[in-house]
Amino acid sequence: MYDDLNEKMGSIYEQHYLAVYCFLLHFTGNQNETEDLTQEVFTRVVKALPTYDGRVAVKTWLFSIAKHIAIDHYRKQKLYELVSENWLMRLTAKQGIPEVELDNKEEMREIKDALQRLKPSYRMVVILRSVEGYSIRETAELLAISEAKVKVVYHRALKKLQHFLKDSVKGGIPHELA
Repeated sequence: MYDDLNEKMGSIYEQHYLAVYCFLLHFTGNQNETEDLTQEVFTRVVKALPTYDGRVAVKTWLFSIAKHIAIDHYRKQKLYELVSENWLMRLTAKQGIPEVELDNKEEMREIKDALQRLKPSYRMVVILRSVEGYSIRETAELLAISEAKVKVVYHRALKKLQHFLKDSVKGGIPHELA
């Protein structure tokens, strides 16, 4: 039985480590904190694996644990960071006029700041839908909420972002997030 548990844990870790890590990295914006939180997720998984009954998908179960750890971390630290600098760098132009690239970087910084102002439940939905590219159904499963709630929260989050960005980014939310 012990070997079977080790094999299950190894398989879960290999299949889902990167997704959990990326989710937490986008939430904290800090690599060191993300590593600690990811370790905490898998520590809890090791403790809870013997009682896992399979009623929900493993990925849903993991993201539920990660979501709670992220919320706990947010509450403890009172951090307002969500999106890492690395994510913003991946979204900037790879070629073009330096002034345009600078404008794009400034806009992305303003978007990051606006995202940081969103409450955690809104941030999680925006991360999963816009950054990670999950569908409404997948987001609902990962956050253990209804699809209707995902739609409502996502709509409200985008409205909030639009409000935060109306004066700073020309034209409101860029097409990457809308």
